[in-house]
Amino acid sequence: MKISLVGNYLPDNQQSMQRFALMLEEGLRARGHEVELLRPTPRFGRGGNDFVSKWAAYIDKYVLFPGALRRAVAGSDVVHICDHSNAMYVSAVRNKPHVVTCHDLLAVRGALGEQTDCPASFTGRILQRWILRSLRRAQLVACVSSATREDLLRLAGSEMNDRSCVVLLGVAPTLGRRAEAEVDSVLAQLPRPVNRPFLLNVGSNLRRKNREGALRIFKKVSEQFDCDLIFAGEPLSDELKRVKKEIGLNGRVIEVPRPSDAMLEALYNRAFALLYPTRYEGFGWPAIEAQTCGCPVISSNSTSIPEVVGNSGLLRAPDDEAGFATDILRLTAEPTRRDFIARGFDNVRRFTPGRMVDDYVQLYQKVCARN
Repeated sequence: MKISLVGNYLPDNQQSMQRFALMLEEGLRARGHEVELLRPTPRFGRGGNDFVSKWAAYIDKYVLFPGALRRAVAGSDVVHICDHSNAMYVSAVRNKPHVVTCHDLLAVRGALGEQTDCPASFTGRILQRWILRSLRRAQLVACVSSATREDLLRLAGSEMNDRSCVVLLGVAPTLGRRAEAEVDSVLAQLPRPVNRPFLLNVGSNLRRKNREGALRIFKKVSEQFDCDLIFAGEPLSDELKRVKKEIGLNGRVIEVPRPSDAMLEALYNRAFALLYPTRYEGFGWPAIEAQTCGCPVISSNSTSIPEVVGNSGLLRAPDDEAGFATDILRLTAEPTRRDFIARGFDNVRRFTPGRMVDDYVQLYQKVCARN
């Protein structure tokens, strides 16, 4: 089968979406399929969040790329738009069998006035409504969780019932449990030695990720448990640094900005637990990444997390900061911690990249049979 994957515009630096597309590309090639990964070419845009940079990127993505995409997929058997935020490309591939992966509809919901901690500007509201209209026109939409599919059916209409399904994501095949010496060697590259147990938070400063809550939770346990808190991913914002200072955590909070894959894996391997009090998720990749590396998960019971983690992690309401602190202290009992590590290893068997790729191949066959 000749498959065209439509990936993300590289200057947007959407690491998880790039990882997803590359995982699909690698898995499909390993199964003998002919695969081409297509992305908008940065001609005018070069990254940045200022007004000029955004509009330059819009020219690359929404003016120039659709025509190039239409020509590029002419000989393809099926087209897979790997990120719903690119659903508007459905109009360029409407004459081809195609699938769109929907990772979450939080920005769409925010643009429609719902509370998802994803407020939208005027142009953002236009863009998110365009995405929703495009999803309604897609031949098949694969949602990464049942929670995301429920949002799709509610917002796009019941007519999507026969044109949507759930395909759980797979965890990156390179992630896993590593030997202590290997982990030590990678962590030695940090500018500051890691000599105490630490809680790990992975992600961005988006309000829905609730990093401020993570700081307050850590404050609650820091006097009873001698540990640090490491934020890996986006550097803390000025506002979060202010909160950190106000509640007296300077010296106990470590930032690891934009870690390499090897560093992130080492952090997961060494962390006492993943502290992930997120408010809204479409899937929740850090949770299964952590479990793959033997790191217990303490997370919220909101949106998709119960489906992804279930009883393999310790889950609380996002605002139950005292409860999160209690769960951290529960894990200081070694038998309890070993139990949740074992549950995590059992849980991640559902999220192999091979299973994910096989599920998508079946969808490709299904959408081709319909055309």
